Amino acid sequence: MFDIKPLIDYGHLNFGENKVQEAIQKWDNIKKNSPKIQLHMIGKLQVNKVKYAVPLFDYIHTLDNIKLADKIANEEIKNNKRIKLFIQVNIGAESQKNGVLPSDLRDLYDHCKNKLKLNILGLMCIPPINNSFKFFKEMNNLNKELKLTELSMGMSNDYLEAAENEATYLRIGSSIFGSR
Repeated sequence: MFDIKPLIDYGHLNFGENKVQEAIQKWDNIKKNSPKIQLHMIGKLQVNKVKYAVPLFDYIHTLDNIKLADKIANEEIKNNKRIKLFIQVNIGAESQKNGVLPSDLRDLYDHCKNKLKLNILGLMCIPPINNSFKFFKEMNNLNKELKLTELSMGMSNDYLEAAENEATYLRIGSSIFGSR
């Protein structure tokens, strides 16, 4: 077992992972023995890893393109499982970050919701380091425009600003477990 066993024993149910292969090694048996655990994919999901991610994860926070959406929809059918999904938005239009640009969000959302019937809960972002409050506010507005109820944003260094802007899912693993 690894460092999270005390949290599981205490009753904590939600955990995030950045990499599919690591998650399989860590969580496959644990989830079989503890079916109430909810596992969140919070790292970049490659299309070729979707067939491994859908059976294991309950949430995917990093849906950011049509090809990935199509693959998730196909794997949901194969596995008879609905995943809870967040569309990742590149809110600061940063070239080094993943996510759909805000100008393309509506098209991706419509494809996911109307064509594929995916279970889109909300939006997710990792804002630029400077002025994250401004970007969290923009994300909250985009989420409301789409009439979505959940918002995944905020990490260990900016979760308070995210919470002020109605984030419902915070990713604060490094504050709890330390850096990778």
